[in-house]
Amino acid sequence: MKNLNTDWAFAQYERVRSILPAASFPDRWNTISKMEEISDQVDVFLLDAFGVLNVGRTVIPGAPQWVSALQKKGKKVLVVANGSSVSPDASLLRFKEMGFDFAPEDVIASRNVLGNTLKGREQKLWGVMLASNGGIEQVPVNTVHLGENREDFDRAEGFILFGTGEWNKKQQELLVASLKENPRPVLVGNPDIVAPRENGLSLEPGWFAHDIHERCGIKPEFFGKPFTNIYEHALERVGPEVDRQRIVMVGDTLHTDVWGGAAIGAKTVLMADYGLFAGLDVVPFIEASGIVPNWIMTSRS
Repeated sequence: MKNLNTDWAFAQYERVRSILPAASFPDRWNTISKMEEISDQVDVFLLDAFGVLNVGRTVIPGAPQWVSALQKKGKKVLVVANGSSVSPDASLLRFKEMGFDFAPEDVIASRNVLGNTLKGREQKLWGVMLASNGGIEQVPVNTVHLGENREDFDRAEGFILFGTGEWNKKQQELLVASLKENPRPVLVGNPDIVAPRENGLSLEPGWFAHDIHERCGIKPEFFGKPFTNIYEHALERVGPEVDRQRIVMVGDTLHTDVWGGAAIGAKTVLMADYGLFAGLDVVPFIEASGIVPNWIMTSRS
């Protein structure tokens, strides 16, 4: 669909930064090669998944070990992820298979954040963007899986964008056409525009949501980083007694992870060796955007 590369993705994130929450950034960053270098300055680690713990279904070398080391030092380690393509149970199982030891309460996924807002909404039937194996039966409202049947799009009273694994151009055109004829709410369970996979970048629900906004004039509701709704859940788990400056958000993107962490007053680490900026010099992107992390973690000198 698009020439998916980091430059293109960065430009798309820059185009939509006006809708992001207010945030302030440090003037400069420091460089570290290991997470333990900052562990004495941090009590709580909020970790992105893709680009920090794994790329696609492949674990990042050494990630289970440094996460375990932080846990053994008594640090609170939470996964805060824009993950909505699979059910919470399936996500936890994947982490276990990759060698991580997370309890259910340690994983805060944007899918859950959105799901918690569905009760009490007036819509009686939601059309859902999700792969056939994505656990649509666990969504706590009446749903219809969006395939290529226009009638399903038209009878839905609202739409939930969870996962793009089986989404194609025809389905997006059906959704846009239906919304132009009858505008309805669009809820987005993953604000990411792209995600790093083993073979490159994939388009994520955030991209299709922005396309809907531009073509239909409908303002989607986003659930997940960098928006504060997902961090509110994380901070509930952390407790009010922890100084925000002793919380760090660790991620591979500037506009979601670094921006989101800064928006809640936490410190931030940009992972440079994997994820969106893998193999690239991140400095030009930081300078172009003005989105500055507290630390850049890289093994490159």
